[in-house]
Amino acid sequence: MYPRPIPESAALHRRLYMAILGLALLAWLLPLIAVTMTSFRSTQDIMSGNYWGWPVAPTLIGNYAQVFAQTPMARFFANSLVITIPSVVLVLVLSTLNGFVLSRYRFRGATLLFAVFVGGNFLPHQILMIPVRDLMVKAGLYDTFYALILFHVAFQTGFATLFMRNFIASLPGELFDAARAEGVSPPKVLWYIVVPLLRPALAALAVLTFTFIWNDYFWAVVLTQSDSVKPVTAGLANLKGEWLSAWNVVAAATMIAAIPPVAMFFLMQRHFIAGLTAGAVKG
Repeated sequence: MYPRPIPESAALHRRLYMAILGLALLAWLLPLIAVTMTSFRSTQDIMSGNYWGWPVAPTLIGNYAQVFAQTPMARFFANSLVITIPSVVLVLVLSTLNGFVLSRYRFRGATLLFAVFVGGNFLPHQILMIPVRDLMVKAGLYDTFYALILFHVAFQTGFATLFMRNFIASLPGELFDAARAEGVSPPKVLWYIVVPLLRPALAALAVLTFTFIWNDYFWAVVLTQSDSVKPVTAGLANLKGEWLSAWNVVAAATMIAAIPPVAMFFLMQRHFIAGLTAGAVKG
């Protein structure tokens, strides 16, 4: 149920709403502001206990340069890219194929198959920690990129299939009827008709999936052990242990780790919003 709009005549209520909204925004941004300011602090600031005040002698690039010069963050960063990009591509491909079949074709067991995809989203990943780890060990994939890629593809495809199936089902049926009348094969229907119309949905799904996989910490710890494979989230945890008192360096590394998902969102913002709101105005 949507909240009722505040009428123009209720000036006091509108001001109160804006004040509460501003306070909520400040509370949400406060940790980010604190981490950003800490990433510019000098070591003297940290040692003197200046955690919340304005940096006395701010260093704009010193801490960020130190992250790459004295820590393995560059390797962790590259590892995350190696894990995240193939995972996102595979999830988009598989979910598009699954969504196309489940939304446009009727066959025995289709409803059950779709329920399996949806039901997997309600399964807590933590209870699968030991079975998944043992499976990767027996398959010889433990502590490799393939372990994390396979896991993320398997568990993100369920939500992505639900997303794509609903989006494809909302496309006009006349397009598919016309294609069948012309004798167009299903692969060509998918490639030449469906995929061009899916660009907003694919962009939205890519941003969401990229963010989920990039920010994953739990499975990065469970399925990796060596620094040559660890993604940036597990690397940050190691960094905090090695640089216990250098919170300025850890904060700088945290800001660097946050750049890819934020940059991807802003680069694809228009398509992302269009993909999430698609179908909202359809009858």
